[in-house]
Amino acid sequence: MLTLSNLSKRYPNGHLALADIDLAVGSGEILGVVGGSGCGKSTLLRLISGLETPTEGRVAINGTPVTGPRDEIGFVFQEPRLMPWLSIDDNVAFGIRHLPKAERDSRVAETLARVGLAGFAGHWPRELSGGMAQRAALARALVGRPEILLLDEPFSALDALTRTDLQEHVLALWAYDRPTMVLVTHDIEEALALSDRIVVMQPAPGRIQATVTPPLPRPRDRASLEFQEWKRRLLAELHHSHIKPARQGEERFPAAAI
Repeated sequence: MLTLSNLSKRYPNGHLALADIDLAVGSGEILGVVGGSGCGKSTLLRLISGLETPTEGRVAINGTPVTGPRDEIGFVFQEPRLMPWLSIDDNVAFGIRHLPKAERDSRVAETLARVGLAGFAGHWPRELSGGMAQRAALARALVGRPEILLLDEPFSALDALTRTDLQEHVLALWAYDRPTMVLVTHDIEEALALSDRIVVMQPAPGRIQATVTPPLPRPRDRASLEFQEWKRRLLAELHHSHIKPARQGEERFPAAAI
């Protein structure tokens, strides 16, 4: 269980990025976080990961506070951030260098196969397409077998077809061992396709505008009327998040409303 309690972040320049965030994410849940630019979505992920410390409140995993980066948390950034001087297998292995070589090699080979890059272990990052590079970044995050996987708009720079393909691939990877996932995205359709529950953020400072639990069965049909109706409702909620205050965590659009 991932819990965020009274979480706030104020930067040294005085900017209040996040205020009074209370949130619990269940084991194996996929939580989508949507909101406009400047609402603190990426800051939220950095606080969860331990890359930044909160000004107030705390982040905890199973009751233990997160005070810095931890092995059980994997992070996939907007860009692959592969080290160009390392081969793909060495990039993937970078975070598990402390393991014995035999175990490290076994994990890297298994994870590259899971993301569809088994034949590219010895390649260089410059030899991969954008989608393949992001698969390698996924492999690097997964090879440590994290309990929690954080994704910060990981497909935003990709073309529409590659993005949809990788979204489906992420779901297949999640089904393998069901880590808790927190996905930050600007893409409402992506959030609906992947998430069990969706948090809508509002800016200045970043707060939770509403939470939504769309009753959409998996696999989700993006062309269905129900999916498109939920997409419309979330777009409206996102618009409202910039023009009016709301009670944090308010549950919107109950299943009976559709």
